[in-house]
Amino acid sequence: MIKSLQLRVLPHIAYRDEALASRVAQELGIDRSAITEVRLLRRSIDARQRTIYVNLSLEVYIGEPAPALSFEPVVYGDASHGPRVIVVGAGPGGLFAALRLIEKGCRPIVLERGKDVHTRRKDIARISRDHLVDPESNYSFGEGGAGAFSDGKLYTRSKKRGNVEKVLRVFCQFGASTSILADAHPHIGTDRLPHIIEAMREQIRRSGGEVHFQARVDSLLTQGHKVVGVFCHDGTTYQGPVILATGHSARDVYRHLHDKGIEIEAKSLAIGVRLEHPAHLIDCIQYHSREGRGKYLPTAEYNFVTQVAGRGVYSFCMCPGGVVVPAATGAEQVVVNGMSSSLRNSRWSNSGMVVETQTDDIDGELAPFMAEVMHDETYAQNHPEALGPSHPLRMMFLQEALERLTWKQGYCRQTAPAQRMTDFVHGKLSGDLLSTSYSPGVVGSPLHFWLPAFFTRRLQEGFRQFGRRSHGFLSAEATLIAIETRTSAPVRILRHTDSLQHIRFEGLYPCGEGAGYAGGIVSAAIDGERCADCCAATLGL
Repeated sequence: MIKSLQLRVLPHIAYRDEALASRVAQELGIDRSAITEVRLLRRSIDARQRTIYVNLSLEVYIGEPAPALSFEPVVYGDASHGPRVIVVGAGPGGLFAALRLIEKGCRPIVLERGKDVHTRRKDIARISRDHLVDPESNYSFGEGGAGAFSDGKLYTRSKKRGNVEKVLRVFCQFGASTSILADAHPHIGTDRLPHIIEAMREQIRRSGGEVHFQARVDSLLTQGHKVVGVFCHDGTTYQGPVILATGHSARDVYRHLHDKGIEIEAKSLAIGVRLEHPAHLIDCIQYHSREGRGKYLPTAEYNFVTQVAGRGVYSFCMCPGGVVVPAATGAEQVVVNGMSSSLRNSRWSNSGMVVETQTDDIDGELAPFMAEVMHDETYAQNHPEALGPSHPLRMMFLQEALERLTWKQGYCRQTAPAQRMTDFVHGKLSGDLLSTSYSPGVVGSPLHFWLPAFFTRRLQEGFRQFGRRSHGFLSAEATLIAIETRTSAPVRILRHTDSLQHIRFEGLYPCGEGAGYAGGIVSAAIDGERCADCCAATLGL
């Protein structure tokens, strides 16, 4: 007999198998020995009150063995003789597009500008050790994309765009824990995700596809208004329709598209800082206990959002038990991001704290900042149209200007400017700084003074509000680390809503976060599958 059961229990029951089985037996009015297995289907924590509960959806097997825990795996056949499709980028959008193409009988040719996920580690380590950023191999570029070394969170609100459950099952098929199928906020962890990415790559190759590393695409090949292939930096060309999944930091791609007359448009961003607290402090706040999370609860998360002066101020990409990492992709940049391992056992927790930034803000409150930036002769020479009111790259120019300013404030290294949270709110210098997870190091800096007032005054008021809602959150034990600019793509590559091809260039499928149509690993994967479906349909498959 199989029973479905919804339970609301205390953590010491929810996270102990035998205690949970006994509680289930009590709930069903049966003897504990009759239960052969309690299978978890869904789990979420309710921390709204002082007493913490865990909500569980269970499947209970009574008097019969439970079948092996499994899911229907996707069958990837031999696609070596199928029509070729070029996939530019091996992030989640590109990898899932390639796997879906194989399902449809197409042969994917994956071109990744960076290195394989294993070799990338060495280049990432050099950023912290030597303050040197390889422009082709870093936290954003390389196999797995930005998601490979930035947490592996799989929570998405994009459920109407595609099959979230299928994406999670594919991750499990290639090595992820099946717990991601049950948790309300599934998470793989940056320590485990690289192995899963490698398994996906090998499947693509086994099925007759190709994966090439250090194969930066420098231009699209066109015939009239049709994209027919790509030209790589080493002179190699590849023929076929193109799924363009280059991620939100491939600024050279955006410049090439603009120069080639391929329609793109500026889109809104969220820009701010990384906020780092001691993980124990966040546990105490969120679980309403001086003892923190205790023995059974996971490291606490939070989510804040408010409106200040007509713009949203909110937490972004919260990393419980995580670290702050250097996410620059080139010279003269300082950019920060956050990530967590699967155990989430760092002594810090961090989150992006960002301000909604609309395209017309450059002509409004941010106009004085951009005018000041243009006094820098080097920048002005490289960005002669940065102040143009309709330039599609204007939000990218804003990102670049802020990242270069932050680099200067960090002594022209990967050291990041930082300030205690309370000092930032009160407009004071920090006499000293706290220890931090940011491995290249931080330098004390008056962020409230040199960041544009558009951001500082909204963040200051947002922090005051969050501190009133959650006592202890606005703390001298928290550190602001600048600057968080890579929350999403600064442009949208325009495409048809039905065929997903570019609005004017046939054979070009703008895909994922870099194209402006996704916001995280799962939504990018979903968009990759959708682009693959449309491309295969166009090829008659």
